[in-house]
Amino acid sequence: MVITGRGSHEIADNVERAIITGGMGPGAALPPIRDLAGELGVNASTVATAYRLLRDRGLVETAGRRGTRVRAQSAKAPREPGVRTVPPGARDASNGNPDPRLLPDLGAALAAVAAARNGRHPLYDAPALSPRLLAVARELFASDGVPAEEVTAVSGALDAIERLLRSGVRPGDAVAVEDPGWHSELDLVASLGLRRLPVRVDDEGMLVEDLAGALRSGARAVIVTNRAQNPMGSVLSARRAAALRAALAGHDRVLTIEDDHGFGFVDRPFAFLAGATGHWAVVRSVTKSYGPDLRLALLTGDPVTVDRVRAGHRLGPGWVSHVLQEAFVELWRAGAVDPARVDAHYSERRAALIGALREHGLTGRGRSGLNVWVEVPEEATAVARLLADGWAVTPGGRFRTGSPPGIRVTVSGLDVEDMPGLAADIAASVHISGPHV
Repeated sequence: MVITGRGSHEIADNVERAIITGGMGPGAALPPIRDLAGELGVNASTVATAYRLLRDRGLVETAGRRGTRVRAQSAKAPREPGVRTVPPGARDASNGNPDPRLLPDLGAALAAVAAARNGRHPLYDAPALSPRLLAVARELFASDGVPAEEVTAVSGALDAIERLLRSGVRPGDAVAVEDPGWHSELDLVASLGLRRLPVRVDDEGMLVEDLAGALRSGARAVIVTNRAQNPMGSVLSARRAAALRAALAGHDRVLTIEDDHGFGFVDRPFAFLAGATGHWAVVRSVTKSYGPDLRLALLTGDPVTVDRVRAGHRLGPGWVSHVLQEAFVELWRAGAVDPARVDAHYSERRAALIGALREHGLTGRGRSGLNVWVEVPEEATAVARLLADGWAVTPGGRFRTGSPPGIRVTVSGLDVEDMPGLAADIAASVHISGPHV
């Protein structure tokens, strides 16, 4: 493919068009900056600006000595990386969705909001945060010991993380991320022109020695999942949280972001890092427990960090719909979601699959949440074999930075009775036959 253009925007637009139309595939290398500048007869800084524009659009990434390459996963890809079309008769264990049977009915809550308004409409000068939601948010954070003097609301966990990164770090900065970790978060970090520093994860969360290494390498932000870590299901323990706080001591300017999307469906003690650095935020999303279409997350943090998020929000949508804010308050006050019951449902399914995998000599990881992570020798082969056997699962490539290959199995839509057969088929897909002896 021949790249053309004289200005940085022309060059970037030309490459973007080639990527979108298939002229440049995933992993394709862009010419070195000086080489392309010579071919086009422009200054090297013009090409460098074009490449930065492409990084900001989430289309390319800088891969060290490998140069600048088209990203393997476009920022325009679907949010969930599962099988787009599940064949008739196959079971979908790839979508990452909660079990709809456990989500509350929004009808009564929305009716209560409408009745309370009695024809009134909040206008542009109304407070961005409903006073009732502010009270509930402070109650929820305080119940776990999280400081919550400053609180705001955003449209889900990823919206919060994007606003925090945009306001707290600059393109080119390094961010410590979980490995394996949430693919949407990894895509977001890359699309913002930030460098990912992978930190391995076990059942209790980030490994302390890896975080310490990332901080020595210049990490300006750290993103941690408190519970229901995607895809491994880790739960940050109090012991691990204390060790991570110690590692963060002396790094006061590092932005610490905590993603508590497990709120409402993980019934485990909440350990946190809030306050370990001077700039911090805890994001508590309600979408997995109350419904993905209830686009709401509560955010607390230090005054400067929260104010930056508020300022950015004011310049964009302005506020999260008061209808959604009030609907969540109604659901919360009515006890519409029982975290213990929901957690028991998901835990039973994870335990059934992990136990069945163990009988075949395989290890499944999943202390909490909707998924089980299984390491496999070769992802594509395992996924294809399982699909042929009637199971749609997610290849682990989009979740990984440097960790070993694996597959993510979403258990929320399956039944306990499904697990022995699924485990046997996973074992067959990695060429393990018979029980482990």
